[in-house]
Amino acid sequence: MKIGVVGLGYWGPNIIRNLLSNNEIKQVIGCDKRTDRLNYAKNRFTEIEVLDDYQTLLKRDIDAVAIATPVRTHYWFARQALEAGKHIWVEKPFTASCQQAQELMEIADKNNLKIFVDHTFIYTGAVKKIKELVENGDLGEIIYFDSVRINLGLFQHDCNVVWDLAPHDLSIMSYILPNNKIEAVTACGISNYYDQENLAQLTLHFEKSNCFAHFHVNWTSPVKIRRIIVAGKKRMLVYDDMENSEKIKVYDSRVEMNSLEDIHSALAQYRIGNMHSPKIEQNEALAACVTEFISAIKEDRQPLTGAREGLEVVRILEATDKSIKNKGAYVELIKLNKSEENSIREFQKIETRKNQDTSVNSSEFEKAVGF
Repeated sequence: MKIGVVGLGYWGPNIIRNLLSNNEIKQVIGCDKRTDRLNYAKNRFTEIEVLDDYQTLLKRDIDAVAIATPVRTHYWFARQALEAGKHIWVEKPFTASCQQAQELMEIADKNNLKIFVDHTFIYTGAVKKIKELVENGDLGEIIYFDSVRINLGLFQHDCNVVWDLAPHDLSIMSYILPNNKIEAVTACGISNYYDQENLAQLTLHFEKSNCFAHFHVNWTSPVKIRRIIVAGKKRMLVYDDMENSEKIKVYDSRVEMNSLEDIHSALAQYRIGNMHSPKIEQNEALAACVTEFISAIKEDRQPLTGAREGLEVVRILEATDKSIKNKGAYVELIKLNKSEENSIREFQKIETRKNQDTSVNSSEFEKAVGF
């Protein structure tokens, strides 16, 4: 299989390294407008070819394109790749809007092409173990999911902290709690330096469930924290990705209510038992991503983290933006896509604008976005 990688900044070289380590990959072509990035990639990976023109890349005999460019450009590069008959790998978040995601899904379905969205953490041994514990009932009924993903920098110029950091934990939550349908989002955020929020907190409310999910993201923290708590009625776990060992700790801790007849006389007992750290499969998540992408193409199936999973995260992100702009308003996700009929109607609207959108010379667009 031959794959092109567009965008050789921070993440692109990591994708190239893992592609080259897979025996199914016969050729990798790197693409970027910046000469320094092309030189860096070529010096690091002498076996690859490099190009500075995206249209030239699409004309080459390749099977797929991996897109590691800023989120505002994902839709443009992805659509051109799909229309050129290439499968696509897209970095998180999938697109800058739900409408863009829906159009790409339509094009891919029409041409029997696969879309892989790089929700990398789904492929880690730690997250796989959390899903196993939840599905086996080790934690009991899940009552809340709480995540903190904070650090000092890096500020993004084309998206706020929610779009930059939250997709990781949103995808993890959706993966381990697939039956918890999200009803609404409430969120608050602040922009201390420019027009993009650098700190935000968002809460997800689920349909017909007492489960609750909370996310704290921040670019202006003096410490780096990557921590998730998943609490069940039987046990609770802490996943700390900053730990070199014992990333997951399961606590035999819970609350037991002796009486619910009268809230004033209700007595709570707190069970605090042993803690254990389960064995976790050691693997490089990005290598597993490459394997899943290739397998989905060869087996003609949807990947574990495909376009629909990417769309769900984007839907939450869009609702979060709306809530922040309305000072923490309760934004129902169901209203963003009421029915398949509405989805089709939106796609038709996009199609009417398609000729106008593509009238922009592609090379001029690439130069403008500076991928």
